[in-house]
Amino acid sequence: MRIISWNVNGIRSVHNKGLFVPFIEKEKPDIICLQETKAEEHQSAVDLPDYEEYWNSAKKKGYSGTAIFTKAKPISIMLGLPEEILKKYKMDDDGYGDPNAEGRVISAEFKDFFVVNVYTPNSKPDLSRLALRHKQWDPAFLAYCKELEKRKPVIFCGDLNVAHTEDDLANPKQNEGEHGFTKEERAGIDAIISAGFIDTFRNFTKGKGHYTWWTHFANARARNIGWRIDYIFASKKLAKNLKSARIYPEVMGSDHCPVELVASF
Repeated sequence: MRIISWNVNGIRSVHNKGLFVPFIEKEKPDIICLQETKAEEHQSAVDLPDYEEYWNSAKKKGYSGTAIFTKAKPISIMLGLPEEILKKYKMDDDGYGDPNAEGRVISAEFKDFFVVNVYTPNSKPDLSRLALRHKQWDPAFLAYCKELEKRKPVIFCGDLNVAHTEDDLANPKQNEGEHGFTKEERAGIDAIISAGFIDTFRNFTKGKGHYTWWTHFANARARNIGWRIDYIFASKKLAKNLKSARIYPEVMGSDHCPVELVASF
């Protein structure tokens, strides 16, 4: 079972560059999780006949959005976070608006596990979304994954918009306290790991230099001055199933690159 996750920063854009379908046809993943699709299903010209497509598009046109493409038909598909989770974490009446309107979560149930695809809200350069992120979104999303885990193991993946440790970005000292590397955001990943989820890439690879996002400025990608903010996590129950995990920094088309998990089922 090969799962690939990729923030495509606009599926129409990466497809029009001629870089999306050739990558998928070459790698042939069983499940593809996309973030920041910035489109509705009917707006995408992508043709992958071997895959079922499931979309959760934002109500705002050309913004956010997630999708799952899968070779095996899921038992069920769930869009967004459940209403009871939103109410518990006061995400339904906080002045921010309905987080489900941004199409940030889509989940697929399979025989042996759930796959949850997430595009976590950015805290913003002025940290105006940090409180939402730290006190509401992060605990609500983790609670959702733990609820699913009561039924069967969970694999969740996507752009979490945070570098977890100093090894996960090229310039940690210069970015301390900046959005994407605040102690609050990093604590969200600590909580995920404490709750029993495995950072699958770090399960196989340690050290610096492994990044999934690069700014467009200062030739950062060519110089590998990046951040690892795209992840695939798996329930601890699946530890023996995990075979490999990797990053595809050579794959172009977006400011993010794809990440992959290979597991046996």
